[in-house]
Amino acid sequence: MAVVERERRGHVEILTINRPEARNAINAAVTTAMADALDELEADQDCWVVVLTGAGDKAFSAGMDLKAFAAGEGAGIMGNRGGFAGITQRDFPKPIIAAVNGSCLAGGCEIMLACDLVVAAEHAVFGIPEVKRGLIAAGGGLIRLPKRLPLAVALELALTGEPIDAGRALQLGLVNRVVPLDRLLSEALVLAEQIAANAPLAVRWSKKVMKEAMDLPEAEAWKRNQEATAVVFTSADAMEGPRAFAEKRPPVWQGR
Repeated sequence: MAVVERERRGHVEILTINRPEARNAINAAVTTAMADALDELEADQDCWVVVLTGAGDKAFSAGMDLKAFAAGEGAGIMGNRGGFAGITQRDFPKPIIAAVNGSCLAGGCEIMLACDLVVAAEHAVFGIPEVKRGLIAAGGGLIRLPKRLPLAVALELALTGEPIDAGRALQLGLVNRVVPLDRLLSEALVLAEQIAANAPLAVRWSKKVMKEAMDLPEAEAWKRNQEATAVVFTSADAMEGPRAFAEKRPPVWQGR
């Protein structure tokens, strides 16, 4: 059985970390499979949105598989294309939605933070407990949490190692939606399909500009915005959108 399962629904690809017996912990095989899948999906012109989830109802991912690490898989877990789990250091141009089906701790939380949007099951919990083991959240948690949460809250999570529940995560803006477990994937797909209904080129550039602008002075951010405008406003999709509106029909996007 594949350690990362793949399913395509229209323009949406569903990736499922499939190690429920290990709480979907990340070993070298998962990192390689994720890296391969994301490489393919980045180049796939028919894939416009990705949904990432875990198998079962216990854990989105427990993070690094410590048994695999102890067995010598550390380089394969951390050093593949895209970093830990093939995703944490990847600049993926298309939207990724995390469908968090349970505990989302340590490296699992860092995988979630590498995604753009989050739909969480009601029983999900989030945290980076590495300090409790004498470690730090080395897969991006210390970098991304202060961008997604107020600094004091991010520091509390990092320094105490204590988790927060889904309701608190929603209140803080860490997640977009909290739903019962039996509606998790369907709700994530609704969100994915809302995105996929839009022009894919415009979506990708919108993501690019917003993420880059967070770390740039305003003058530099405006340059990125102008670059995006020059590409998107001269695209075939920019012609199709107004034409479809005028003709009262759904647009047919080409992604160019």
